[in-house]
Amino acid sequence: MQELGVEVISVSVDSVYTHKMWNDHELSKMVEGGIPWPMASDSAGNVGTIFGVYDPNTGVEMRGRFIIDPDGVIQAMEVMTPPVGRNLEETIRQVKAFQLVRESGGKKATPAEWEPGKAVLTPSPDIVGKIWEIWKPGD
Repeated sequence: MQELGVEVISVSVDSVYTHKMWNDHELSKMVEGGIPWPMASDSAGNVGTIFGVYDPNTGVEMRGRFIIDPDGVIQAMEVMTPPVGRNLEETIRQVKAFQLVRESGGKKATPAEWEPGKAVLTPSPDIVGKIWEIWKPGD
């Protein structure tokens, strides 16, 4: 993710020892070299509480993904129960979309199903009721 200029941090209630075991015995077999970003331990659930994903009754955090812009503003979040995994490619697509919008100063918008290199929208009153002429899903 460094090529995108973003920092990724994995946070869970698991201890640093559990993270090491998980990386050494599982992740390193799935991802060459193991997980390429830091894993932080939130054993008290403090970070999870701030982000609304920690359940103090069970001591477990739900799976959450948060895209935070350079100003510290959460631009996107996805929270799922532990049995459902996330999609890294979708996270990368969203990061690229947020970067494009930010770099344009908000003058560009990415429509549903947008992929890098595809058409973007220029929001204005002139396109109201005409987006269907500009944007064709699947193109």
